[in-house]
Amino acid sequence: MSAPQRGVAARLLDAGDKALPSDAAGLTVAEFLARRPRLADLWTPLVVLDDGVLDDNIAFLAGWVAARGLELMPHGKTTMAPQLWHRQLDAGATGITVANPSQLRVAVDAGIPAIMLANQLVQPEAIRWTADVVAAGTRIWSWVDDVAGIEVIERALGGPAELPLEVLVDVGRPGGRTGARSLKAAVAVAERAAASPAVRLAGVTGYEGSVAHGRGEEALASARAYIDELLAVHDAVAELYDDGDVLVSAGGSAYPDVVGAAFAAAAVGGDGSRFVLRSGAYLVHDHGYYRQNSPFEGAGLRPAARGLARVVSRQDADTAIVDAGKRDFPYDEGLPTPLYAITRDGERMPLTGAETTKLSDQHGFVRIGRDSPLSVGDLVVFGLSHPCTMLDKWRLVPVVDSVEDLEAAIVTDLVETRF
Repeated sequence: MSAPQRGVAARLLDAGDKALPSDAAGLTVAEFLARRPRLADLWTPLVVLDDGVLDDNIAFLAGWVAARGLELMPHGKTTMAPQLWHRQLDAGATGITVANPSQLRVAVDAGIPAIMLANQLVQPEAIRWTADVVAAGTRIWSWVDDVAGIEVIERALGGPAELPLEVLVDVGRPGGRTGARSLKAAVAVAERAAASPAVRLAGVTGYEGSVAHGRGEEALASARAYIDELLAVHDAVAELYDDGDVLVSAGGSAYPDVVGAAFAAAAVGGDGSRFVLRSGAYLVHDHGYYRQNSPFEGAGLRPAARGLARVVSRQDADTAIVDAGKRDFPYDEGLPTPLYAITRDGERMPLTGAETTKLSDQHGFVRIGRDSPLSVGDLVVFGLSHPCTMLDKWRLVPVVDSVEDLEAAIVTDLVETRF
C-alpha cells in the first residue's frame, strides 16, 4: 500500500475523529501512523478495513474486467474516499463514477482525470462549473433521459460550450428509476443531443440493478433482458455518433457477470465502442447483502471491513448491549453479524448462534445464549452488510494489516471520507 495520500498525511487529528485514542489529538495523520498504533489502542465503536483484502479485491476485478476487453469506472459513492479511488485507478480503472454534482467536485478536487456522473445535470450553476472543469482538461460524462435535460444544459450555458458537455443516454424501464422508458424515447433523446451545440452524444448507459433483485433465475433473466435493451438502443443511435469515442456503460456489483458477458460479446467484432462497468461495492464487499448477491463471493472477493464494539450491559440474560448503533454501523440491507468476541484477557471467544436483533442510535442488541460468558468490556467483532452505507458514518477509517488477527493488528493508514 502506498503512503497516506498527500493532504491526508498532513491532516491534523482532533477530538472529532471518533475511535482514535485521546493522545492522537494534535498529531497529523503521518505523525500518528509513525507510532505504529495497535488496533487495541483505538476506542469503540469502530469500523476498520483490511489493507491486503482491499488490494486483493481491487486486483481481482481489475483482472476480471481486463480479461474480457472491458473497462471499469468504479462507483466512488460507495466509499467517497479519494485515497481508495486512486488505488483503483492505479490498478487499471479508467475513471471514477459519482452520483451528484457535490461528489463530482470531490472527484475533481482529488485529481481524478475521467469522471462519470451517473445522473442528469440540472442545476445551472453546477452545469456552468462542469463546463469550466471540462474546458480545463477533465473528462466528464453525465447522463440524460429526457429532451428537457438537454434544454436545461443549453439554457444554463447560454449557447455553444467551449467544449460541449458529453452525455450518455440513460435507458430505463417503466416503474424503474431514471432512464428513457422505451427505445423510441431513448432515440429521441439521442437525436436531440446529437443536434445540440451544447452537448455531445457520447454513448448510452443504464443500471440493471434497478430492474432486477436477487440471484434467482427470474432476476438474472430480467438483468440480461435489460442489457439487451441497452445494446439495442446503442445500435439504433449508431448513425448519430460523431468520430469521437463512444461509451456503453452498465454494471453494479450484483450483476457484473451478466453485464460483462453481454458487453464482451458485443465488443467482439464491434464498432470500437468502449464498454464500461461501474461496480463499486466490490472493493469492500461484505458479510451480508453482497455475500448473498455477488457472483464473485467465494470466487475472488472477500469482506474487507469489520465492525468492533464493546459490551456495555448484560442486564438481560440472553442479550448483550454493545456500544455501536445506527450512527456507527450500516443497517439498511441487513443488521451486523456477530462473528466472535475478544475477551478482556485477549482470548478469542466463539459466538455461535449470536444474532443482532436491533440497532438504536448508539446501541446494538445482540442475542446470545443464556449461558454465554460474554461480559461487560469484552469486544465483539461484527461482519457488516452493504458497503454503500458503511463508511458514510466515519470521517477517518483505520486501515489495519489484518482483520483476521485483530488482537495483534497494526493501524497502517487512515482513510479520509468525503461524504
